[in-house]
Amino acid sequence: MPNWNQQIIDEFHAKGGRGVTNFGDSLLLLTSTGAHSGEERTTPVMYHREDRSLVIVASKGGAPEHPGWYHNLIAHPEASVEIAGDGGIEQVTVRAREAQGEERDRIYAARVAIAPTFADYERKTSRKIPVIVLEPVG
Repeated sequence: MPNWNQQIIDEFHAKGGRGVTNFGDSLLLLTSTGAHSGEERTTPVMYHREDRSLVIVASKGGAPEHPGWYHNLIAHPEASVEIAGDGGIEQVTVRAREAQGEERDRIYAARVAIAPTFADYERKTSRKIPVIVLEPVG
């Protein structure tokens, strides 16, 4: 039986990235390079747009540690994403950067306005939850 991530990835592909389980149209597939292994890893992640960039939040449901994909992006900032587009799934090469200070706080507040459960994640953990901005390359 496939794991949870693989089930979501399969559903994402089957539905052209739209209407995926509880995520609706706000899910992307992030393919990053493993920080230690060097192997490509694909992970479903909620996102929202900020101008031309895509924003993802390393909440891990409020867990005490950052998700693996966060460490991958810090080690290897260039990645690719699959997102739903008008003509189906689009693949985009991106460069990741971690938002800091006021920018991070503003973007996190925007995420909470879109998905209020993110406020709960912040309350559940003592870590500052990173906000990652994915900027299209080229």
